[in-house]
Amino acid sequence: MTLTERDMITRCQQGDKDAFRWVVQTHQRMLFSLALKMLCDEEEAKDMVQETFIRVWQRIRDYNPDRTFSTWIYTIASHLCLDRLKRTNRIVAVPDDELVVRRFASNSDSQRVLENQEWVALVRTMAEGLSDKQRLVFTLCQLEGLSSEEAQEITGLDARQVKSNLYAARQTIRKRLKALGYE
Repeated sequence: MTLTERDMITRCQQGDKDAFRWVVQTHQRMLFSLALKMLCDEEEAKDMVQETFIRVWQRIRDYNPDRTFSTWIYTIASHLCLDRLKRTNRIVAVPDDELVVRRFASNSDSQRVLENQEWVALVRTMAEGLSDKQRLVFTLCQLEGLSSEEAQEITGLDARQVKSNLYAARQTIRKRLKALGYE
């Protein structure tokens, strides 16, 4: 954690709303990325980011500086996403999503940046059939680039559970890709 971030968090813990604005601006993209990939809905993701920051503001005094701040925020956001997934209907890929994935898979430009709609289609298609835990671990480790240790801290799963869920998610996604003609 940088000195600036530590100072800003301390100021937040003292009720400084300007410091909290800095925290929001610093971390909102990361949280939106996670929420979009987990929930596959842009509006739901925006709501989840707002809800996460409300919780962060309410619980900032409980933050333990021995923990990485971004991991602490990811933990809050991932639990909110899992709760939302449990309350709503399962996310199911639609035929248009598969067309987007096929178009993406056939694109030879490896530098292509996916727009939010394409991410949603891609994740919906690939995550079909994954459990919530598999989706979370896959999103954290594969899509967000976090380490297994960070995923353990965020999810509360032990190393074996993270590894097992990640393996199962990869196998399911590999089968989905193969079914779509992408190897």
